[in-house]
Amino acid sequence: MNQQPSATGAPVSRREGRAKVTGAAAYAAEHALAGRVHAWPVPAAIASGRVRAVHTGDALALPGTVAVLTPDNAPRLATADDPTLQVLQNDRVPHHGWHVALAVAETLEAARAAAQAVRVEYESGPHDCVLTPGDPAVYAPETANGGHPADRVRGDFATAYGRAPVRVDVSYAVPPLHNHPMEPHASTAEWTGGQLTVYDSSQGATTVRQALAALFDMAESDITVISEHVGGGFGSKGTPRPQLVLAVMAALHTGRPVTLALPRRQMPAVVGHRAPTLHHVRLGAGEDGVITALAHEVLTHTSRVKEFVEQAAVPARVMYHSPHSLTTHRVAALDVPSPSWMRAPGEAPGMYALESAMDELAVATGLDPVELRLRNEPDTEPDSGLPFSSRHLTDCLKEGARRFGWSGRDPRPGIRREGALLVGTGVAAATYPVLVSPSEATAHAAPDGTFLVRINATDIGTGARTVLAQIAADALGVPVDRVAADIGSSDLPSASLAGGSSGTASWGWAVHEACTSLRELLAEHGGAVPPGGLHTAADTTGRAGEPVPYARHAFGAHFAEVEVDEVTGEVRVRRMLGVFAAGRILNSRTARAQFIGGMVMGIGMALTESSTVDPASGAFVENDLASYHVPVCADVRSVEAHWIEEEDAHLNPMGSKGIGEIGIVGAAAAVGNAFRHATGVRLRSLPLSPDKVLEAMGERATADANPLTA
Repeated sequence: MNQQPSATGAPVSRREGRAKVTGAAAYAAEHALAGRVHAWPVPAAIASGRVRAVHTGDALALPGTVAVLTPDNAPRLATADDPTLQVLQNDRVPHHGWHVALAVAETLEAARAAAQAVRVEYESGPHDCVLTPGDPAVYAPETANGGHPADRVRGDFATAYGRAPVRVDVSYAVPPLHNHPMEPHASTAEWTGGQLTVYDSSQGATTVRQALAALFDMAESDITVISEHVGGGFGSKGTPRPQLVLAVMAALHTGRPVTLALPRRQMPAVVGHRAPTLHHVRLGAGEDGVITALAHEVLTHTSRVKEFVEQAAVPARVMYHSPHSLTTHRVAALDVPSPSWMRAPGEAPGMYALESAMDELAVATGLDPVELRLRNEPDTEPDSGLPFSSRHLTDCLKEGARRFGWSGRDPRPGIRREGALLVGTGVAAATYPVLVSPSEATAHAAPDGTFLVRINATDIGTGARTVLAQIAADALGVPVDRVAADIGSSDLPSASLAGGSSGTASWGWAVHEACTSLRELLAEHGGAVPPGGLHTAADTTGRAGEPVPYARHAFGAHFAEVEVDEVTGEVRVRRMLGVFAAGRILNSRTARAQFIGGMVMGIGMALTESSTVDPASGAFVENDLASYHVPVCADVRSVEAHWIEEEDAHLNPMGSKGIGEIGIVGAAAAVGNAFRHATGVRLRSLPLSPDKVLEAMGERATADANPLTA
């Protein structure tokens, strides 16, 4: 084989693109198996208590109804690690929206009608569902999400902070947020004898199979989970969700294939959400802006079903020089749905607070916000003391400032006006850890000169098929169009889930090793492939995911320009620019799309996305796309993503870092900082909605008009 131009790095189009836009790609709910029926869940209408009775007679009398599952007749499940999957097993109602029954019918419309005809009697109990700092339910967890220590202390924060010439003491609030992928959580289940086949909208079919085997007391070899095409997840499909278990239970109960696609209004209650976070940030610094003391204390909520603690103070342990540091997490167990992962969990809300506080420190010291960050670059990771495998945050800040035109910025707030519009610019830094997990892969060479790599990776819209083929092509030394990638089934070699920006780094490692071995095997055969082909396998267990003597992170910098309408209170992002250092970029087309997608989610976090829990009912009020506003094209004008060419030999054979999540980290802070520069007003709770803007600007105008009473 002749040496080919590198396939990795090239802007190769997604292989499944045509199938998706033409409708040929089948998603989880689109497998019309023979005899298939449909299911529709019945959500609980109380926040806490128990089900006294489920009346199914009216539902069963409707045309097309096949069955109604309740805690009285549903199949029994074995105890598993995730209690959110223990559906229809008892009469307990831990939160509003918990599934208390399931209607199954011949058509989707009939299933919905049957579910609406089910009548449930409840015995309500007292409930507490609003996060407040003084709640007696607040406690100190052992760890935060990801196994991070809940608390970390370095030096003597209190003394150093008290002695600091410049001090910032601020609080921020991020509301509950919802993932809302375009494809709802859906599953199609079919039993054939003792074999179970499931088509699931999931970020990891291997994980789904493991959960089903435990719940239904089966051998994993008797279960096949297929997640070939997934219409987004943003973390909410990272672990199995209740619709999967309900579909399998209904298929077992009825003896027919069952499809269950969650209604969008039910999703916020059962598929996870980004928990609200209250942040208290204190920064102590010298007159030169160099930080001497840093504290980030976080309060969040979890459910009474399952503990999940948003690790929002963890980024403060990584970012800046701080010899004296205090970072803590506290959590309140409430009668709310179980929170879970949402794109860049911990980092997204945590960096909003930290980077907003850094902007406030820049104001307090009179320093340029970019310069302030440059002055606080650490030599090693502050928390662990480990050297960074690579850290090019300064390059991102400098290159972003150059591209954005930062040097021409007037630092004075509220100066730039265009009629009723105030215009300002802001900056924020970004970070995300490098995560990698063991995976297995095989590679096959056929006599016709083509190659096939097989791995149970999941493409959640990121272009995984394409990038894995590029990695394989480079390892084999052949053109990428001679390589096919088979992914998305638990019958393939086991792989980690698509989460934590770890997918390509994990799967690519195994694919690279399998293809490198295959290339060596081909060389032993003189390049000739026997009639049966040649086959190799790789397993990165014991290497991928093992501790290394380096702190490994991706970094980036966001720059935003916003306009604020003084009359309506509307805030719009005119332009946004991000520069990232994320190792070697494996596909420039799909990488740019991932960076921009994260930045757009950051715009939504800053300006439009918000959810609230109704204190009376315990329900999320904003439970659909009409009331929960994700950014649309009209909200997104100019968004640019660039990157630093970064070489890092301490990652994986490709030298790549994850890119799916770092785009959202810091983006909301950049928008908020730009708002402050435009108006001179600092809003410390998201989103920056017109009502908050008008109220804050009105208060500022009153204070300016009456300085003695301000």
